Amino acid sequence: MATRAYWKGSLKLSLVSCPVLLYPATTASDKTRFHMINRETGNRLKQQMVDAETGDVVEGEDKARGYELKKGEYVEIDKEELEAVQIESNHTIDIDSFVPKEEIDERYLNHPYYIVPDGKVGLDAFAVIRDAMKNKDRVALARIVLTNREHVIALEPRGRGLLGITLRYPYEIRDEDEYFDGIKSPKISKDMIDLASHILDTKAAHFDPGKFKDEYETALKTLVKRKAAGKPVKTAVSEERSSNVINLMDALKQSLKGKASAKRHSPARRTMRRPAKKAHRSVARARKAG
Repeated sequence: MATRAYWKGSLKLSLVSCPVLLYPATTASDKTRFHMINRETGNRLKQQMVDAETGDVVEGEDKARGYELKKGEYVEIDKEELEAVQIESNHTIDIDSFVPKEEIDERYLNHPYYIVPDGKVGLDAFAVIRDAMKNKDRVALARIVLTNREHVIALEPRGRGLLGITLRYPYEIRDEDEYFDGIKSPKISKDMIDLASHILDTKAAHFDPGKFKDEYETALKTLVKRKAAGKPVKTAVSEERSSNVINLMDALKQSLKGKASAKRHSPARRTMRRPAKKAHRSVARARKAG
């Protein structure tokens, strides 16, 4: 494995269990990151904890955790007190139930992990659990302790292994009504909806993450490369937001025209003409040589 396992333990279904390893399925290591530096010396800066009232730097032995009861009033929680309520991991992913996948609200999905068998011991048990799940249109719900906190994790087969996604708790999900209740319901003509639906149909595609391009990350890498080479870089020019009020029906019709125009001038049509041009140039060269 290219990375070190994030968690090591057992996967358990009733009386069947097997040793497994858990790896983060995502990474941010390739993203461009910056450090704070001293502009005069070029040295990296380090952060210090400062008392918000006195401005004094607070050293390690004087730092403590506190829960804010009300504005400016805290109750201090000692390390030993915190450790007493932390859940001790039994290093087991114990499957509790199987639920239909479509019933899981996307808002609850949190962090994905790959789960693989740990060595040859228990490989048969791992394969039995994995393959049994392939025959059901359901995902397993289990509990796992990560960094002293218990998480619900959804498990499903993924290739030769399992994909586990930790789920958020209900208190972590904001109520949509707080945001959507204020949205008015204007009267929209059927023609507008039909036209918008037609535009949607022209943009129908399949999910292909390979087409995702992080333009900002590319621009950051270019910026760093040019600065390091001592080359000039462009500065951003702020653009004013248009305040023009556009007729919605006109905008929909214009969108449809733009799509039709793009089809007429698509690269596919241009590439069809290129062989003819190439043949014409070849004939011209032959005549010139003759």
